[in-house]
Amino acid sequence: MRLRAAVGGEAATLIPNEAKCIDLFVMSDHASPPPAAPDELGAHVSAGGGVHLAPGRAREIDARVLQLFTKQPNRWAEPTVDAAAAAAFLAERERHGTTVAGAHDSYLINLSTPDPRLWRMSQRSFQAELERCALLELDFLVTHPGNATDGDVEAGIERNARGVTESLEAVGGPTRVLLELTAGGGTTVGATFENLRGILDLIPEAVRHRVGVCFDTCHAFSAGYDLVDDYDGVWESFDRVIGLDRLGLLHLNDSKHPFASRKDRHEGIGQGTLGVEPFRRIVLDPKLRTVPKVLETPKGDDEKAADVANLTLLRSFRSGG
Repeated sequence: MRLRAAVGGEAATLIPNEAKCIDLFVMSDHASPPPAAPDELGAHVSAGGGVHLAPGRAREIDARVLQLFTKQPNRWAEPTVDAAAAAAFLAERERHGTTVAGAHDSYLINLSTPDPRLWRMSQRSFQAELERCALLELDFLVTHPGNATDGDVEAGIERNARGVTESLEAVGGPTRVLLELTAGGGTTVGATFENLRGILDLIPEAVRHRVGVCFDTCHAFSAGYDLVDDYDGVWESFDRVIGLDRLGLLHLNDSKHPFASRKDRHEGIGQGTLGVEPFRRIVLDPKLRTVPKVLETPKGDDEKAADVANLTLLRSFRSGG
């Protein structure tokens, strides 16, 4: 973990007033005790009220790894990060011992679209996401490759690579872009390892080292990668086509839908069609031990309790649970 100096001053809110309704979080009266030792498990947490509140919310669920939104994911409006907001986030990240912190980009972004206007809007929005991540010194930015609505997946791959490249060339910083494996419904780009490798190969070498892959277990299972009956085969294929060195993050989500359904709907760990065993194997797999792992599972009426339950189950695998 990079050491960070605490910076004084009142924290500014990252999200503008009209957008503060995003993902509101109710704090509990008593924070949970920290884990005995920080591990690579975490969750997507709320940035409601200001991004500086996210590390504390992660710590409340015994997590030192977190993912968040830096804006409302269903709006085009782009908030800005000022110096006070960035300083407050960095101070809170150090205070709570956050080892890995990253963001997920807007759901509206579609860098694979054939529509020139939508593509440029998407590229500008993605670049703004990357700028906020750089100011906050986030470790990663997860992005969905998008949809080639003209049905031309190869052209969609090229358009996506061009959008990512333009953004990386315009914005420096420590943040690594992670292309997320998708569930494969409709005209989605990114539902195969080959799709993701195609995007990677089209990104110039000068910035390619700043791009990796996010593997979502729900998406993979829905796309046809059988983590239940062919766990080893899935990872052998991933390593052969993409390379495990490019794996930057795991989204740990069970699925509400059956294998190869092409549908993306997450479920709590062990409560869906994947069941417990693939997650046990992932947590115990030596080659995946240092890869950050983030929950995006349903939170229900009690967000904290849901995340704690899922994280507790995952950690129990290491103690023979």
